Amino acid sequence: MTYTQDLTGCYAKDDAKAFIDDGPHLGALKKFRDDFKAGNLPPLSIVLETNDIEHYQHVAMQFADLQDILILGTGGSSLGGQALCALSSQEIPRLHFMDNVDPSTFARLFQQKNMNPKKTGLLVISKSGSTVETLMQLMVCLQQFAPLGLQKQHVIVITEPTANPLRKIAESYGWTCLDHHRGIGGRYACFSVVGLLPAILAGLDVHAFRRGAADTLEVHLTADCPPAYEGAALTVYLEKNYQKTQSVMFPYADQLDYFSFWYRQLWAESLGKNGKGTTPIRALGTVDQHSQLQLYLDGPKDKFFTMLTPNWAGQGDPIHLSHVPEFMGKTMGDLFVAEQKATYATLLAHKCPTRLITFERVDEYHLGALMMHFMLETIFAARILGIDAFDQPAVEQGKRLAREYLAR
Repeated sequence: MTYTQDLTGCYAKDDAKAFIDDGPHLGALKKFRDDFKAGNLPPLSIVLETNDIEHYQHVAMQFADLQDILILGTGGSSLGGQALCALSSQEIPRLHFMDNVDPSTFARLFQQKNMNPKKTGLLVISKSGSTVETLMQLMVCLQQFAPLGLQKQHVIVITEPTANPLRKIAESYGWTCLDHHRGIGGRYACFSVVGLLPAILAGLDVHAFRRGAADTLEVHLTADCPPAYEGAALTVYLEKNYQKTQSVMFPYADQLDYFSFWYRQLWAESLGKNGKGTTPIRALGTVDQHSQLQLYLDGPKDKFFTMLTPNWAGQGDPIHLSHVPEFMGKTMGDLFVAEQKATYATLLAHKCPTRLITFERVDEYHLGALMMHFMLETIFAARILGIDAFDQPAVEQGKRLAREYLAR
């Protein structure tokens, strides 16, 4: 395995194992595997493809001479790419994920003195092609850049192959238009062009990203009780029997902060239906030890914790200054390890069910493995709960009303 899931810090884990082996969800794992073999899970099977990557790399060459790239989109059209691009240390081009419609944010962006409009590109992502936030972002950027000589090769659009508003605009300007897979929803699109193209622009190894996902998928297609299935069962069981209604994602790595945002949408939008689901909460070690841990330890016992940690031991320069004696010979990575272990032990001492997922390092391969794990865990949890993991019916009313209010 590319990562290890330790459930020893979760009480009732044995009862949860019995829970997934009995009851109305009996056979959920087999049904999942049958659906996969039948080709009914394109968000997962896409990780087995490789031929499309060369095409995306070729398209990305349109932006080869650019200094800044604005990535327009919201929700699933943005969060997966942000989680992946958080790994990049590339300085040029600078990627700006513009995922909201706050006018002051765009005003500050356009006022940046080092942004040359003729060296700026737009990557516009909307599955439906009718997302009002993305369309407004695009209109604002067009008004800003078009009079300054925006080149048509400096705009790329990703949307469904339908006669939607975004595709019509793209065709009218002669922009490159890539097809968003119609069978893959936004929050599950990180392994498709939606996640891969920003990652390519950020100089990341997308082959390794997909390979990590594919290796994790293989385990879940063959193992008797794979980790994501076990994790899903434990989450559902703890909510059902111990009222653990909140799921705290607690990574110990700054580069995984946006991963928590991605997870939050994936879990909430997939499972919050028909009065079911648990509330995902984003936390970050060690920062939230100083802001949230008091509540976690001494507040309502309604939370299930997932700690993610790479191997930080020995990373960083050893301290040779004697001002703080206990630091002598130790590195910042050593402190990170000690902090994570201390928090884990303290959570367990306060009877907070906590699982620990460990892996060697934060890179494209391991991030692919983690994102595949939590996509699978979400799908398994939905099957155990008896709901559809891939729709989001309740939010459609808000989208309709927003258009009505804007029209008024």
